Amino acid sequence: MTATTPTVLVGTTKGAFLIDGDADRDGWSVRGPFCNGWPIGHVIGDPATGRIWAGGGGKFFGAGVWRSEDRGATWALTRLTSGEMDGWAESEPDFAAAMGVTGAPLPFGDSFSDVWSMHCDKGVLYMGTKPATLLRSTDGGETWDKVSGLTDHPSAKDWHGGAAGLVLHTIVTDPGNPAKLWVGISAAGVFASEDGGATWERRNRLANAAACEGHDHPAAPRDGETGYCVHNMMRAAGDGDVLYQQNHHGVWRSGDGGRSWDDVNGNLPSTFGFPIRVHPRDPATLWTLPLNGDMQGRFPPDAKAAVWRSRDAGQTWEACRTGLPQEGCYFTVLRQAMAGDSRDPAGVYFGTNSGSVFASFDEGDTWREIARHLPTIQAVEVLEH
Repeated sequence: MTATTPTVLVGTTKGAFLIDGDADRDGWSVRGPFCNGWPIGHVIGDPATGRIWAGGGGKFFGAGVWRSEDRGATWALTRLTSGEMDGWAESEPDFAAAMGVTGAPLPFGDSFSDVWSMHCDKGVLYMGTKPATLLRSTDGGETWDKVSGLTDHPSAKDWHGGAAGLVLHTIVTDPGNPAKLWVGISAAGVFASEDGGATWERRNRLANAAACEGHDHPAAPRDGETGYCVHNMMRAAGDGDVLYQQNHHGVWRSGDGGRSWDDVNGNLPSTFGFPIRVHPRDPATLWTLPLNGDMQGRFPPDAKAAVWRSRDAGQTWEACRTGLPQEGCYFTVLRQAMAGDSRDPAGVYFGTNSGSVFASFDEGDTWREIARHLPTIQAVEVLEH
């Protein structure tokens, strides 16, 4: 396999950062912050062009997408919704100029406040927001259209937000068939489309409902479904529609595109966590990072960090600890903050809310810290070029 040069794309509460490595996945250096200090929910890149997008915002800024055409040297902003600063700017022209507020109408008014997720497949760009809306761009992110088939789903009136609100945080496509889409919404569950987003089906059914009854937690599986508070989801490599999700209450595997889900928690120390990562070539190898529980502090069990790896599609798991802190570790790893590269052996990366980025270049056997003291990390991706 030809060696690539990786750049780790990091979204934080104080802008985007880029962490550049060399062809040996060494010599890491940090660039940033970019995006004028906006909170950035997700950063993705296109290896064919080097283009990078950073989506973010909040109540103050409104929502928007920053775009770089030169691997992060310069950035341009496309604003999508208004925020509190627009109200201030109406009476403060100097403030408006400093914040880049022109007063021109914004395409989506104030209908959403944050960009939580982005995804690119064959030139089509997708975006997920808070509150949950799916948007699509076919011109590199300059203009966007709402995928109304999801917004108008018959169940939409009953969607309820999780602790972070009603967020569309995960977007998955089938590389061999771009008409097939899956999204994860907290706390509305998994939705799938097989016609490019025109129509959608809710897919949360348990493969073995009887084995998953009797939980007291409100986000636990019940009534024949996994539970709607899906935290993250990823499609495995290969022709089959194998999906994995980290839910609020467990890790689940589907072999049929989400039509049914099997419990694959195995010997994990906790069913609570946020990210999930699948090997770029082996659909039976995956990683997750369990936390001790949503009401117990949301840090690694026993305050000892471990990425848990399965080589058998989640039937059994092993703790990968070498190089990770094993005493007094209270960080959290959020839903978009674990990523991977396509090298052999595959690299795995994760970022913490305490501002560190850890990486493994031997599929989890050993870990090293490649950046520290960043702001709270909300998302990690890898751009290979």
